[in-house]
Amino acid sequence: MTKLSVNINKVATIRNARGGNIPDICQVALDCERFGAHGITVHPRPDERHIRYQDVRDLKPILTTEFNIEGYPSADFLKLVKSVKPHQVTLVPDPPGALTSNAGWDTIQHQGFLKEIITDLKQAGIRVSIFIDTDIRNIESAATTGADRVELYTEPYASDYLINREKAIAPFIRAAECARACGLGLNAGHDLSLVNLKYLIEHIPWIDEVSIGHALISDALYFGLEETIKKYKDQLK
Repeated sequence: MTKLSVNINKVATIRNARGGNIPDICQVALDCERFGAHGITVHPRPDERHIRYQDVRDLKPILTTEFNIEGYPSADFLKLVKSVKPHQVTLVPDPPGALTSNAGWDTIQHQGFLKEIITDLKQAGIRVSIFIDTDIRNIESAATTGADRVELYTEPYASDYLINREKAIAPFIRAAECARACGLGLNAGHDLSLVNLKYLIEHIPWIDEVSIGHALISDALYFGLEETIKKYKDQLK
């Protein structure tokens, strides 16, 4: 079964809008675990507009499921993750001011840069995933960087799903097959939802993990967090 990692960035956005500690990020993470999530994902950004670096430090000792930290590998980010030592770090290429992750790595152009960072993280005992698009050349190049996994950037799939789902899924199947042939583990994330998740998993059942935040937290406003996590896990069966 593909694992569900809940991205709690949006919960931190709500907290930060009013200050204080409501909702409590640590409690929400623990509740996600209690309700059946297989992991927790956070993406701290330099301006700390949602998840703060201190949140990351607070979460690590209390989580019992997999902890995945996403981010651009700046000096500060690398210092943070090497001190916290999550189970997985997902490297994303977004610049500091980006609203959200909106592209995968050009692993050919940045191969040397990624190799150096990945070697450093793996020496610290951390599994490394690279956020990537469906370009076969980038996936093949990712396999030479030392990365353990790639995470497919699924926004194009989600955008095209309601127009032509067969056409939308096709490049992702090819990319997933390439990753498997290259010996890479496979994650997926961005704009996955109760609308499009099941179809993705039916066609690429070897996805190791999906990371879902925006849609899941939005659905929880209607269904409640416990029922929402159950609904997402049902899509993964």
